[in-house]
Amino acid sequence: MENLHSSAGTFLEPFLAPYAPWLFVSSIWWTVIGFAGNLMFGSRFIFQWLASERKHCLVVPGHFWYLSFVGSVLNLLYSFHLDNAPLILGVIALPFIYGRNIVLMKRERPQREPRERDESAPMNAKYRPA
Repeated sequence: MENLHSSAGTFLEPFLAPYAPWLFVSSIWWTVIGFAGNLMFGSRFIFQWLASERKHCLVVPGHFWYLSFVGSVLNLLYSFHLDNAPLILGVIALPFIYGRNIVLMKRERPQREPRERDESAPMNAKYRPA
């Protein structure tokens, strides 16, 4: 029977280790990066909920997308460190999606002075399900 057990360092390490050996070094900093990514990514929902409660309608504040982007980049970096195929494939597209949402958000919003900008303003008034 085929060995179905997987271990770290079997997916991308053979290809990436010569170029980025630091990626596979065991360090407390990888734990910090993993926690920071999860904290940022998870906190976006709390900020979105608070902004929606303040406006009494569903809003997606701009910082939601920034937290999504930075958190997903950190999670992707951590998944490369773990070198686990399901984790990497599960998060590899997220920074591109959230980055694109930031680009679209910046195009959609009128350019105003920083003092006038209300980050918790509704993106498209009230949310209407499709």
